Amino acid sequence: MLNETELSVGQIAKRCGVKVSTLHFYEAKGLIFSLRNQGNQRRYKRDMLRRISVIKAAQRMGISLEEIKNAFESLPNKRTPNIDDWSQLSKAWKMQLERRIAYMQDLSDSLEACIGCGCLSMASCPLYNPEDILATEGVGSVLLDKSMDF
Repeated sequence: MLNETELSVGQIAKRCGVKVSTLHFYEAKGLIFSLRNQGNQRRYKRDMLRRISVIKAAQRMGISLEEIKNAFESLPNKRTPNIDDWSQLSKAWKMQLERRIAYMQDLSDSLEACIGCGCLSMASCPLYNPEDILATEGVGSVLLDKSMDF
């Protein structure tokens, strides 16, 4: 398998530790692409292994498939990310991850404050919403969502 330049969907799935259906899904979303042989079977160039690794790493960081696709589309000629590309992508994704971590820490601190005081600070508590007055400001947890800006 190491000398082959094109791999079958099964070979790619096994090598990357994903299901064949996952590869089909990624392809339908435009994250990876294949060629077709004379028998109309999918064949993937070896660089798709790296592309799938980038997808999996980004997903572990909470990066959406849409964001991953946008990042791939920013690369010239649909190329697979090289080391310089990965450096740029991972820096941007790291900053996004750090913002999420800071938000989660703030949320954790807020919960501790609510639990600690017991009064639920009715003027600013994101849980208190008498008569659904916050419905005019949007859907969901409006006060929590306002503090979350990734």
